[in-house]
Amino acid sequence: MNTPAQTSAQGGVCPVDLLADERFHTAPHDQYRDMRARFGPVVPVEFAGFPAWLVIGYRELHQVTSDPELFPRDAGLWNQWPNVPADWPLRPMLGERVPCVYFTVGEEHRRHTRLVNAVLEQTDSFELRRETEELADRLIDAFCGRGAADLVDEFAVALPILTLARLAGFPDEDGPRIARIIQRLSDAGPDATKANDEFGESMRELLHSKRKEPGPDIASRILAFDNSPDTPFTEEEMVWDLRAIVAAGYLQTTDWIGNSIRLMLTDVRFATALGGARHSIAQAMNEVLWEDTPSQMLPNRWAARDTTLGGRVIRAGDLILLGYGGANLDPHVRQDLTAGRTVVAAGNSAHLSFSHGEFRCPFPAQEIAEIIARTGIEVLLDRLPDLELTVPAESLVRRPSPFMRGFTSLPVRFTAVRTVGDHS
Repeated sequence: MNTPAQTSAQGGVCPVDLLADERFHTAPHDQYRDMRARFGPVVPVEFAGFPAWLVIGYRELHQVTSDPELFPRDAGLWNQWPNVPADWPLRPMLGERVPCVYFTVGEEHRRHTRLVNAVLEQTDSFELRRETEELADRLIDAFCGRGAADLVDEFAVALPILTLARLAGFPDEDGPRIARIIQRLSDAGPDATKANDEFGESMRELLHSKRKEPGPDIASRILAFDNSPDTPFTEEEMVWDLRAIVAAGYLQTTDWIGNSIRLMLTDVRFATALGGARHSIAQAMNEVLWEDTPSQMLPNRWAARDTTLGGRVIRAGDLILLGYGGANLDPHVRQDLTAGRTVVAAGNSAHLSFSHGEFRCPFPAQEIAEIIARTGIEVLLDRLPDLELTVPAESLVRRPSPFMRGFTSLPVRFTAVRTVGDHS
């Protein structure tokens, strides 16, 4: 068996050009099924011009994420760096020599994890819910009198970044600017490198301001944690950990909200949610993490040595793409799919949407994302219970990000209502 580059060069089965296949955005379920039938759980792919392995088997992805020594999150191992141009737009997403919780290994990674967990665990869940409700009401007030809105641009994109920006320590007016920067970065377009620089500078400026005037926010907690004598974090490390917290929380939560609303508006099983059945909201959110997970794929594992995975020979330094979207649809662990159904059993949260193992999304971060997403959806459906799409569901367009799966818009109509301020 061969590496992707060898397979292509020898004239054998050509690897899948992952980003060129339109189905990656329009019909990923079909694409994953076809790739699984053709290649099995580990697929040779071409990723933005470079060979890689896309892991779409649940058990294989579990194996990779459970073994950080064999498959570390160490971009320095990549055997393609000599061929990568300095302006390659995906370069920032690989985290080459980045000193933060997402791109370090071993004890250095655990050191950053202690920082991130410590600052996030101090978040008051009741206060977070209250602030999310306040911000959701403010956003809904801006369009509830029109009887129509785009729930991506005017709600799903805006709510998480406003909430997270406030948690981080930014003033509310900075939220939209930070959101635009992160989206440009994650969409991996031609200005991704510029967006990466702008994002880092925004975090640096925030930390500088909090040194002068600390507050009850994440940036201030990072600075306070730095004062501990046994954890002397540099400013660069604090900047990177802060940006990791904000970016990951924003992207995942935005698409989690949008994808959940889309599901509830298009699937008759969730029609009761529009009447205020909050249990249905939690069920829809969980099903989205299985069927339509925001984190479709991450390019952040490399083989530390020659090995095998899913019947494939993986060479030292090969890039491993974590295909969360494909793994969650693996028929080996999804009996509902093999039986011809797509209903996730209630309470089944064994999906890999938050990853697994040492590099999984920290539990406090998962809780924060769930509070923001669920609270926002609850407020939206409480205030606008007769929401309906104004376009056919199949015409909705996905954002062109190779990593995240969300919509560019969710146009809806509803009965116009007064703002919260108009109620006695």
